[in-house]
Amino acid sequence: MKEANYRNFLKDAIRKELDFSGTEQNRGLPPPPVEKPFPAGGRVIALPGPDAWPNLGSLTVREAIEGRKSVRNYSRAPLALDELAFLLWATQGIRSRVIKGHAFRTVPSAGCRHSFETYLAVFRVAGLEKGLYRYLPLSHSLLCLESVKDLETAAAEAALGQGFVGAGAVTFIWTTLPARMEWRYGPASYKVIALDAGHVCQNLYLACRAVGAGTCAIAAYDQEKADALVGADGREEFVIYLAPVGKLPER
Repeated sequence: MKEANYRNFLKDAIRKELDFSGTEQNRGLPPPPVEKPFPAGGRVIALPGPDAWPNLGSLTVREAIEGRKSVRNYSRAPLALDELAFLLWATQGIRSRVIKGHAFRTVPSAGCRHSFETYLAVFRVAGLEKGLYRYLPLSHSLLCLESVKDLETAAAEAALGQGFVGAGAVTFIWTTLPARMEWRYGPASYKVIALDAGHVCQNLYLACRAVGAGTCAIAAYDQEKADALVGADGREEFVIYLAPVGKLPER
């Protein structure tokens, strides 16, 4: 059955078939960088760090889990900059760095490989202009990208016309750079990349509850339009997950 071939992706039988001696790691090659490089002279905006928002994230773990749900309707209220900084830290923040292209983050990743980059379509965040940004976890800052005409419409169209993707305060757009994972795991990388994406987005769900916001994971999107929106080449880097975030509407 054709379905069986797709279901095999969910299994771990590939480890019995692979010769891991051929991976780049086992051939002595250096790992890809922890963070995607950016051109010198790029406009970078520093974000407030954990010491600047001591009152955020004060919900108990139980409260955050009990309140977790997908939210598709948002108020017009903006996110504060420290709230956005908290959400970025909660989903891809670096806790400590280690040698040889590894960094411990606030989310788990197979082999500490962390194959994702976080792009933001910012619509209403206090202190930020509307536009596209990329999170730089090593410095906990934002890289300003090119402006996009009618960003709300572009974001919604990239998500197959799901209008709420352009209706929140910001939309998180995660890309994967598979080479980071392939360096260690070769063809066994792809299942764990997908699993890692779930870890990241679940942290966003829980962190949103702490700032009076909601989100909804989006795995149905137009690959070409989504890649083009963030400037990914579609081969070495491509969009894997999206999640709009907005303040909860008043009841």
